[in-house]
Amino acid sequence: MKLSQLLERLPYQLEGNRTIDYEISSIQLDSRKVVPGCLFIAVRGTTVDSHTFIPQIIENGAAVVVGDKQWWNDEGHQLVTSLEKVPTFIIVDDCTLARAIIASAWNGYPSEQMILVGVTGTNGKTTIATLLYKLFSKLGFPCGLISTVCNYVIDRPINASFTTPYPFELNNLLRQMVEAGCSFVFMEVSSHSVDQKRVYGLDFDGGIFTNLTRDHLDYHKTFENYLHAKKTFFDGLKKEAFALTNLDDRNGEVMLQNTKARHRSYSVRTMADYTTRIVEESFEGMSLLIEGQEVQTHFVGRFNASNLIAVFGAACEILNNENARKLTAGITHQDLLVKMSELVPVNGRFESIRSPKGFTAIIDYAHTPDALVNVLGTIREILDAKKKGQIITVVGCGGNRDKGKRPIMAHESALHSDRLILTSDNPRDENPLDILNDMQAGLDSEELRQKAITISDRREAIRTAVMMAQPDDVILVAGKGHEDYQIIKGVKHHFDDHEVVREAMGLAPNGLKAMINGIRNFLKL
Repeated sequence: MKLSQLLERLPYQLEGNRTIDYEISSIQLDSRKVVPGCLFIAVRGTTVDSHTFIPQIIENGAAVVVGDKQWWNDEGHQLVTSLEKVPTFIIVDDCTLARAIIASAWNGYPSEQMILVGVTGTNGKTTIATLLYKLFSKLGFPCGLISTVCNYVIDRPINASFTTPYPFELNNLLRQMVEAGCSFVFMEVSSHSVDQKRVYGLDFDGGIFTNLTRDHLDYHKTFENYLHAKKTFFDGLKKEAFALTNLDDRNGEVMLQNTKARHRSYSVRTMADYTTRIVEESFEGMSLLIEGQEVQTHFVGRFNASNLIAVFGAACEILNNENARKLTAGITHQDLLVKMSELVPVNGRFESIRSPKGFTAIIDYAHTPDALVNVLGTIREILDAKKKGQIITVVGCGGNRDKGKRPIMAHESALHSDRLILTSDNPRDENPLDILNDMQAGLDSEELRQKAITISDRREAIRTAVMMAQPDDVILVAGKGHEDYQIIKGVKHHFDDHEVVREAMGLAPNGLKAMINGIRNFLKL
């Protein structure tokens, strides 16, 4: 691609060789991968500033270097005068913005060729994005999904390494979706990705806000910064898009303050454009009232009622989208409700496993205080209606993350449970016992301390909870959900809460067969 094509939407200052009539064969962000004739984008990261490698990059043959104005003013122009071979320098105000714009151009602006909807917030992003993907797939449309759990190009899975990929990976993924014929794409938009401008320049047709509670303060430092990152996503939406916000969250209306997009709202508690209420619920599902119709679903809990009305609201807004009308002609709100009744929970989001001994285990990704309270509150409501059963919670906190939420997680877990087992999550580079000590600080009364025990080995913690459980009890295994690994001292080990729970209940697939084969092999020795 011609350099001039890559720069057509990028404000820049031309320095050095001063030519943009150049064919770019590759783009590099890693100084170690520079090859002759490539374009290199220097970015100031959280730990490394790749501007420092520019002399080496030029020596290795880069034809074009994109650098920011601060670097050029400080030392870049001095570098040019000292070089025999001067490449083309593209000087920009912000290299992270330039990276996103160039990534989009390099892939042919794929987001403009589909209906793209982003979902942001602390909790519920994965559920809402995935259910929209499944709903529109059930309606017969080829769809794409960009999500924490897994990315999908129609029905082809692609492993997800980040909630929202970096610009070149993200735009390449969108390009694959265009080439596969996707009409709709639904994606999670993380606060990190907004702050790092990974989604800058994408053509969103809609944005959905779920809620905002304490999370990621190890990165954002303050709640205000975290809020600003979410709001920035809505500030950037075009006027033809919709901005659908949750009025049950105190920050819901904040998201709409400066957006040019069409304002829409949803709620399970108050008046809004899209509302619902729970008619009846059990661990098998709940019945919701939406637009005067009772809809039976496979989901449980007020938080899932909120997720489902967000899905319905977003789907209705998509039907109203001018670019989508030809595709969706003939589809009614009734059609949406029928297909929504067929949807099932996302992997690791309030998944129930029934024990032969009469108790239930719930696997949930809840890893923030608010998410824990929501899940535990739902379990308590159902048990109170049955007037029997206790809650046993198994929970930990991740290492190298926001330490401030650890005591809060333990406090809320103990407050809303009958028994509590504190254990490891992903310790990463931290000592698991240090994390558990931070959590124990939240057990600030004798009543809460008496409810809790600490077992650092997560497998043993889950086994202990299963041994403690009596008929009608509910075990909540929180924090990891869909994850099938544990990260300990930088090493990723296989670990799946579902497998461990089933094994402890005696439900492991082919468990007896495996045991018999093991005995046979032993006897052959």
